Amino acid sequence: MLSLTSRPTSTTTTTRNGTDPVLVVGGTGFIGGAVLRELTRQHPSPDAASSLHVLSRTPPRVAAATGVRHVAGDLTDPSSLRGVCSGIETVIHAASYVGRDQQKCHDINYLGTQALLNEARRSGVRRFIYVSTASVYGMGPHRGAAEGELAPSPTSPASTSRLRAEEAVRAAGGIVLRPHLVYGIGDDWFIPTLARVLRQVPFWPADTTPQASVIAAEDLARVIVALARQSGPHWGGGTYHVADPRPLLMNSLHSGLRALLRLPVAQEVPIGDHRSLVRQFMPDLSDHQYALLTEDCWFDSSSIWQRTGLNPGPGFERRFAACSAWYAKQLTPALRAEPKACQSLLSLPATATAAA
Repeated sequence: MLSLTSRPTSTTTTTRNGTDPVLVVGGTGFIGGAVLRELTRQHPSPDAASSLHVLSRTPPRVAAATGVRHVAGDLTDPSSLRGVCSGIETVIHAASYVGRDQQKCHDINYLGTQALLNEARRSGVRRFIYVSTASVYGMGPHRGAAEGELAPSPTSPASTSRLRAEEAVRAAGGIVLRPHLVYGIGDDWFIPTLARVLRQVPFWPADTTPQASVIAAEDLARVIVALARQSGPHWGGGTYHVADPRPLLMNSLHSGLRALLRLPVAQEVPIGDHRSLVRQFMPDLSDHQYALLTEDCWFDSSSIWQRTGLNPGPGFERRFAACSAWYAKQLTPALRAEPKACQSLLSLPATATAAA
């Protein structure tokens, strides 16, 4: 078992000097990449960065320039993980499959996490941090619940398998993090999906002012690295929501994104009509994913900021402004290439959209 399992949980921690070896699993992905950038930012010299290891199939771009060590491995092949945790103090597991293939979800998210935990045990790893998702709670609305107040009820193979991975991590004494919507450079789902909805269906549900828990990838990375660098006689595990403590008004995001991408102002329609149109023109968007963008889904995240002692950051407006040029560059060509599926509907009265 991980050595930390014998230690009681406490919020009393200290920060180590940051040179203990760390293994980042998924360092070539969106969140793992942000974690790796934060780690290398804190330790810019190649000698210091040599204590950072990245487990992935291919080397991360940052590895050659910074001295970060690449370790080849595949979560679906336990034999390839042999020795990857040798000499490692902390494992940061940020690799997940989020598609709809049930077998891949089971093999990568659940069995892969178990295999990684087994290797961590063999190597005497002291701390294990797993990046899960608030989607394990399933359909909302969710309004301000703290950890332990909601029973998980996942609705997808990805969330179901990640919940099972959580259970394995907690049993080993590790930390489970549950961010909700994450944005920033490298985001390929949250903001891009919302942009597609706004482009494909130039309407928005009337009388809805949803709020959501969001966090910039760089702030999530700061939390993860702070946890990796904490130590003390009572260092322990736990499950934490990770989000900006101020829920985001999604209508403000919609307006800002339309302005950024020069999309027309949306007409308001009944939410049932809007869901029907989105289902027609974006059949790949599940009911749960649609709800994430259109209804309240926010959580109390005060515990993680208390535990880490970090400032949550400047908030969504400033963080999004800093990466808006990247989003515009990524999204504008893609949106131009998509057919304007509902553009002709703009000329229809709102009462006619239900039959469209």
